[in-house]
Amino acid sequence: MKKFVLGTVFVVTGCGIGLVEADPLWAQTTSPAVRATRASRPPTIDGDVLSDPVWRDVVPAAGFWQTAPVEGAPASEATEVRIVFDDHTLYVGVICYDSEPEEVFASDSRRDASLDETDSFQFILDTFRDRQNGVVFGTNPAGAEYDGQLTRRGAGSGLEGGGATGGFNLNWDGAWEVRTQVHDEGWSAEFAIPFRTLRYGLGAEQEWGINFQRNIRRRNETIFWAPLSRQFNLHRLQLAGTVAGVEPPKQRNLKVTPYGLGRVRDLESDPDVTTAGEFGADVKYNITGGLTSDLTYNTDFAQVEADIQQINLDRFNLFFPEKRPFFLENAGFFTVGNPGQTEMFFSRRIGISDGGAPVPIYGGGRLSGKVGSLTNVGLLMMQTESHEEEGIPSNNFAVARVSRELPNRSSIGAIFTNRQGTGSLAGDRDYNRTFALDGNWGIGEYTNVSGFVARSSTPELRGDDHAFRVAAEYNVPSWRLSGYYGEVAANFNPEVGFLRRSDFREIGAGIFFRLRHVLGFQEMRPH
Repeated sequence: MKKFVLGTVFVVTGCGIGLVEADPLWAQTTSPAVRATRASRPPTIDGDVLSDPVWRDVVPAAGFWQTAPVEGAPASEATEVRIVFDDHTLYVGVICYDSEPEEVFASDSRRDASLDETDSFQFILDTFRDRQNGVVFGTNPAGAEYDGQLTRRGAGSGLEGGGATGGFNLNWDGAWEVRTQVHDEGWSAEFAIPFRTLRYGLGAEQEWGINFQRNIRRRNETIFWAPLSRQFNLHRLQLAGTVAGVEPPKQRNLKVTPYGLGRVRDLESDPDVTTAGEFGADVKYNITGGLTSDLTYNTDFAQVEADIQQINLDRFNLFFPEKRPFFLENAGFFTVGNPGQTEMFFSRRIGISDGGAPVPIYGGGRLSGKVGSLTNVGLLMMQTESHEEEGIPSNNFAVARVSRELPNRSSIGAIFTNRQGTGSLAGDRDYNRTFALDGNWGIGEYTNVSGFVARSSTPELRGDDHAFRVAAEYNVPSWRLSGYYGEVAANFNPEVGFLRRSDFREIGAGIFFRLRHVLGFQEMRPH
């Protein structure tokens, strides 16, 4: 039986009256630029930008503009950002001037804690200058480390809460450090980001896309260096500024992470026992600046952060984002479908049973990244052991993904996934395959159309094995109009993916109005 889901939302947001607005002050300005400077010696990473002579003669990026509360107005407080580098590391020094330094506020110091409800500073790097993919780094006055990997402009990242799928992978953790200080001038921060943490193209001297965001919490003020309209955020790389003069080294980074597990027994009490142990390793190698290979043998995930507990109050599947480091880099390149709802590939199907029990992994390999500046690829092959207690045979998992970025936020891609049962517990026709095409079409500055179409192949299921979804959005400063239509058939069965529910159709539409000067409210959302 088909089930329909229909919903319409009417939203009013903003701080003004009327839908016709004058252009903000920065509307006619060009995209800002800053130049990175080679440092003769590295700065001391202690948060003290004002006293460190390395920063003294560097021309800063300045002149920030508000997105909220008064879109297009100059920032209420000055901010200066300086960028230097040496042969191994990119350094970013920021001074967040504040006329009331005693009011500077930091709410959390945990890694990847939200920076929305605190004084904070973030920046995004578009190292390939493709205006769709990048990495975000941020901190607050307490020195919290915040980082994430942006794919496809962050498309879909709001649905799964910053998991490993979708457009923004908050669980990606790079190797870098930051230190902060609060002082009489406000607060400051120093970032040290090794070039080996980043992925970038060829060229002795490069230009990267960049933008900076600062939050001044007590005023609910959000400001950007490269100005943005209020309907956009830091992920809008198409409007980012430029950092020139970066001279990164050629990437040939090799990282080996071995592990050993031994067992200690009391031989006096049990003289017949034999000692045993295990060994495994993960290897990461940068084939090119944008293409990374990961190899694993006898994989161990004992150090992985535990899942956040969820209580299921309905009959549909819960989504738990991937947190195992082996699967995290470039995870967004593998995403096809509706994140958190209908996904063609979900890496947690590998090495974890449906009941949550760990399934040993013999080993495998993963190749992901960019070929050239516009083509994204993802290849994966993994082999698991059998799990006799739960009757799970050993399985071979294969995934192939390719996508091509097109002008004006557009892209087209395809994915193929395969699970093949092996060993004595597998049946004669124990396999599952999924094929899908997806695309995104940017029309002008404000319109976007996206969608996918997919089909699965399972021996015991015939017919009704398709899924598709198409969504469109028109988003301007005064209002946003969106709509979607999708269908998941009863026998659609992506066993290497995630399916929250099957056998349904959905249709939805929403209109969001952003009005100015409505009783002084910044945002009103009746619905």
